[in-house]
Amino acid sequence: MLTTAKEMLQKAEAGHYAVGAFNINNLEWTKAILQTAQELQSPVILGVSEGAGKYMCGFNTVSAMVKAMDSELGITVPVALHLDHGTYEGSYKCIKAGFTSIMFDGSHYPIDENIEKTKELVSVAHHLGLSIEAEVGAIGGEEDGVIAAGECADPEECKRITDLGIDMLAAGIGNIHGVYPPNWAGLSFDTLKAIREATGDIPLVLHGGTGIPDDQVKKAISLGVAKVNVNTECQIVFTAAVRGYIEADKDKVSKGFDPRKVLAPGTEAIKAKVKEKMELFGSVGKA
Repeated sequence: MLTTAKEMLQKAEAGHYAVGAFNINNLEWTKAILQTAQELQSPVILGVSEGAGKYMCGFNTVSAMVKAMDSELGITVPVALHLDHGTYEGSYKCIKAGFTSIMFDGSHYPIDENIEKTKELVSVAHHLGLSIEAEVGAIGGEEDGVIAAGECADPEECKRITDLGIDMLAAGIGNIHGVYPPNWAGLSFDTLKAIREATGDIPLVLHGGTGIPDDQVKKAISLGVAKVNVNTECQIVFTAAVRGYIEADKDKVSKGFDPRKVLAPGTEAIKAKVKEKMELFGSVGKA
């Protein structure tokens, strides 16, 4: 059931659990995530980066695929189709394509420009009944060419952004996209608490969910995080499962070269990973 992310995150924030935002990269990934959400009766957010959108032949193709799959699979749990780390131009493309939720990442702009562009997009998104996420304090690592060191957000800048009426806030608290380095200092809970105090009860978003220790994830959720993004872990288990299939020479017997058979182990690996994360986030049975 396609919907916005606003209500599901408000419920998550009030219930002290988080909704997983899992990036999709093709049909198999989308199907695996939707089926797992339905099985576990969990709300879910399908994240689409601009790079993945381009790979899948554009946002119109992605939107049509998700809407058709939602119907054909008989999905009844809340599902948001969400732009992940969108540019100003990309946000408008997803709005036109029929996404139910967008993220405008203006964190690399000076704060006044970030606020100006976010304010405009909030007005447009809410006029059309869509939810919108904004970002302050860039997440570490690289996402579609945007590279940042993982600096912590300024709580006062966070308040200025939330005062615009956004539905969820991604704020840097030392988190990083991709695999975390061995010397990573961990999440800054002091920063998270200060942001929470400055912004009130707006649902907060934890990007870079791959590799953060479970205890830190749970603590972040207890402090107001209601959405946790996961992508790299799904990529890792998917690749490992497909590699294992090929290295075992299963593609050479019983028509094992059929792409449906080749990709099946990866799809099952994603299902298992998504289930693991939904249980960790506490969203199982919350649809």
